[in-house]
Amino acid sequence: MKPIHLAAGVLAATVATTAQAETPVLTVYTYDSFVSDWGPGPVIEKAFEEVCDCDLQFVGTGDGAALLARVKLEGARSDADVVLGLDTNLTAAATATGLFAPHSVDVAYDVPMEWTDPNFVPFDWGYFAFVYNDGITPPKNFRELADSDLKIVIQDPRSSTPGLGLLMWVKAAYGDEAPEIWAGLADNIVTVTKGWSESYGLFLEGEADMALSYTTSPAYHLIAEEDATKMAASFSEGHYLQVEVAGKLAASDQPELADKFLDFMVTDAFQAAIPTTNWMYPAVTPKDGLPEGFETLITPETALLVPSDEAPALRDEALQEWLQALSK
Repeated sequence: MKPIHLAAGVLAATVATTAQAETPVLTVYTYDSFVSDWGPGPVIEKAFEEVCDCDLQFVGTGDGAALLARVKLEGARSDADVVLGLDTNLTAAATATGLFAPHSVDVAYDVPMEWTDPNFVPFDWGYFAFVYNDGITPPKNFRELADSDLKIVIQDPRSSTPGLGLLMWVKAAYGDEAPEIWAGLADNIVTVTKGWSESYGLFLEGEADMALSYTTSPAYHLIAEEDATKMAASFSEGHYLQVEVAGKLAASDQPELADKFLDFMVTDAFQAAIPTTNWMYPAVTPKDGLPEGFETLITPETALLVPSDEAPALRDEALQEWLQALSK
């Protein structure tokens, strides 16, 4: 009887392996916090796999700006089918690579701008802000911050979309005076981290008075931790808008599945997870609206945004100004 049991076991293993091999795999490159245990990744993976008959695999690649660098390096040989986590400061540069294919998503977005990009689909949005602990008097603008003794942590614009957003924020608000602002801020900066998670962690550990984050960040502390002591400073210059997007790679070996994922991305199953996992505003408001607590967040009076086609050139100029100021 043993040979019979052995043969049955081998047959079962072969069937299982064959079934696994026939399950299509969709590979999505994204930033590390998206795939963390507390991020949207686990929820989205489970929800999409219930409707796709596939294996969705998220691959964390550092912070947002590092996504484009990796895809450019890998080119048409990339294992990725979809890249999720670029923003409007990077979409023109991404399009210029020729690596991304048009999407077919047609939906009414709830982002504070008209969306017409043929290659990229927005999945969330928010405003950059400096988050602080209740008990300090927050600055009302960048000049007040530079004149204060407050210590801040920020992210590197070469690897992080919030870091790049801060560059564009200062440039959009001050134009030719941006180098002066950075010179004033230089002694306020405790450190520059590669990504958002590292710098925000330092802030929570008490290593700085303020951290570059989002106006929505206090919602996490309020809803998840019942902590109302974290706040976002309102700046008189306005706040820079970030719209995060996903796009399909032209060289994907799963183009139909990639399209299905982009379509899924704007449904309630995906969008309803965004406010309390990625702690941003959803690109399409879920049918049940926003969670209780989001109504307490500050709403910038002025939204700043550099048009995506102007962002690459302005980024290079702003980066040189930033590097020069911090090197002194």
